[in-house]
Amino acid sequence: MAKPTVSPGTETTERAELTPLYRVVLLDDDDHTYDYVIEMLQKIFIFSLEQAYHHAEEVDACGRTILITCELPQAEYARDQIQAYGPDWRLPRSKGSMSAVVESSGF
Repeated sequence: MAKPTVSPGTETTERAELTPLYRVVLLDDDDHTYDYVIEMLQKIFIFSLEQAYHHAEEVDACGRTILITCELPQAEYARDQIQAYGPDWRLPRSKGSMSAVVESSGF
């Protein structure tokens, strides 16, 4: 089998040189309905109904769900959008938005 060759002028980039990636993680609580989660995810992330429902199920079952992996500025913006979305009007006890965190993806 022939060995791959690198053309002159082609650069190889080590993983350490690439921009680090971060996860936006939605955290579960009991003050928001599935409808709220689905609506919020469709509006903020443009998820399909199926994708949003999957995340609603996962956050309910596991206590967290990874929504996206991206560069830090975009991750922080997405987290802030979640935390600014507001309370679930369907539940009188809902006093604010859901919580989300940004964590390193390790990549």
